[in-house]
Amino acid sequence: MRYRSIGGLDDSFPKITNRLKILLLIKQVKQTRKFWRNIDLFSLRLRLTAGIAAFSALVLGTLAVWTSWQMQQILIDGHKYNIERITRRLPQDIKIYSEMMQPETGLQKAINNLENTNTNTFSWLKKPNHQILIVSHNLNLLPKDTVSELISLTKMSIKPQVYQINQSYFILGSCDLQVQGKLLGKLFIAEDITREQTMFVTMVNNLRIASTLSIILITVVILFYIKRSLQPLYQINYMASVISVEDLGSVQLYLDHAPSEVKELAQTLNMLLSRLSKSWEQERQLVSNISHELRTPLTIIHGYLQSILRRKSNLTEIQQEALETAASEAERTIHLLQDLLDLARADSGYLHFQMQPIVLNDLVEEVVVMARKYSDRQITIESVAYPIEVRADYNRLKQVLLNLINNAVNYSESDTQIVLKLNQMHEKIIIQVCDQGYGIPLQHQARIFERFYRVDESRSHMTGGYGLGLSIVKTFVESMGGSVSVESKLGEGSIFTITLLA
Repeated sequence: MRYRSIGGLDDSFPKITNRLKILLLIKQVKQTRKFWRNIDLFSLRLRLTAGIAAFSALVLGTLAVWTSWQMQQILIDGHKYNIERITRRLPQDIKIYSEMMQPETGLQKAINNLENTNTNTFSWLKKPNHQILIVSHNLNLLPKDTVSELISLTKMSIKPQVYQINQSYFILGSCDLQVQGKLLGKLFIAEDITREQTMFVTMVNNLRIASTLSIILITVVILFYIKRSLQPLYQINYMASVISVEDLGSVQLYLDHAPSEVKELAQTLNMLLSRLSKSWEQERQLVSNISHELRTPLTIIHGYLQSILRRKSNLTEIQQEALETAASEAERTIHLLQDLLDLARADSGYLHFQMQPIVLNDLVEEVVVMARKYSDRQITIESVAYPIEVRADYNRLKQVLLNLINNAVNYSESDTQIVLKLNQMHEKIIIQVCDQGYGIPLQHQARIFERFYRVDESRSHMTGGYGLGLSIVKTFVESMGGSVSVESKLGEGSIFTITLLA
């Protein structure tokens, strides 16, 4: 049986592997950037964690340094003191022995006594010409390379210090030796502290690792503890963020298991919400009263103006133009007051809707006929079925559609088409008003349903808008159990979508 290799597979496999590695690296970089973007450097949680972690690191670092110093005192400095004591005492012993016997014999005797007393202590005498005169017998027990390096040392500090020779550690001290007024050379004293030094280094490293792990553990514990401690503040923030204007009079912020300071903050916010509710209610009542009181005299004035204009044979051209302007402005003001009154009634819950089943196709046809008369625009209807029945208030829904068509007329060119699309999806009725106008910038789309909010101030003044039309649309649609949204692109137009229940 013969096997045939697939051509190119072996060559392409490393390329695919490298490509996967690059993609994985890019993904890791993106995740790292996302992680750092999500960190708020000015958050209270991060500040408390960093502060307590820094304080813990300072305390543990200080404790580690003090412990290391204490261990050095116990393990190392005692041997230094012993070497320093020997370098002071040994010349005196050599002097005493030299008076009773030959100097070389007395020197050997003193060194032998030191060797018998301290087995880990080594000594040797080096003449001024660096020739070794005498060494202790136990020095021969050390490795030859270690002995040669020890004896080769000529310069060292006055006080005993730790030296590393190969893998061993020694404390070395030296002093000048004079016998009978004659300088014999320099006496070197060494003590092997390899075991103690290794123990000291190991303990210091373990202490450093333990301190680092303790700081990390404390930081993690503090991070979660602070997060849990700040949870009541997060809850208050969330509850405050979802409070709407309608909830101001009834909502209360309360936390069961929260610190006293947080409960006091919640009580203060509750009092603030109560004051805001009263202020909002007074404002709505004021708007409602003003709208109601002004609408009647303005309606009378508008009626008189229309009556005078009907007998215009006695009027000059200038008088007729002035009266027409006054009548137009009076009519606009009456519509504005009516909108304000409707919004005030909706806010207070006094705006009643007569919900009943209606044929949407007939209502839209009636609205389009009315809109064509006052706008002289091409308005078409696209419907997927007939009849489409919807449960709504006939007059309110008519006003909603007229407002949307009027908005499309004002914010699109006169030669463009306006389309009303009707569709039914299961239990939902969808109405779309589409235009090919100027479009709405993305940053304004979330606010166009707010009261008195206008995207283009200059065009709103030209078209006579006050920024209440879309607010009326949203209020009426939501009061009928539906929703309204907008999709728009600059230079391509806008699509307002109304969703109602069948």
